[in-house]
Amino acid sequence: MSPTETLHALAELAQDRQHPVPSPCVSVCRMDPRSGLCLGCWRDIDEIISWGRMDEDGKRVVWQAISERLSTQPG
Repeated sequence: MSPTETLHALAELAQDRQHPVPSPCVSVCRMDPRSGLCLGCWRDIDEIISWGRMDEDGKRVVWQAISERLSTQPG
């Protein structure tokens, strides 16, 4: 499964309020200088830094942003 496919699967789990929100980290930690997003998890640096301190609702907001970012990408 590619990192993008993994993110799509995790995004679905993130919406399940019966379980903790999963981390979007897929161990591909490289920032794109053009977009400012991690090429693995599609978070910006502030989202990455803040993740551990976020509550579940805050994490779901980040997941929504990731899903929107992924939906605008070709392929």
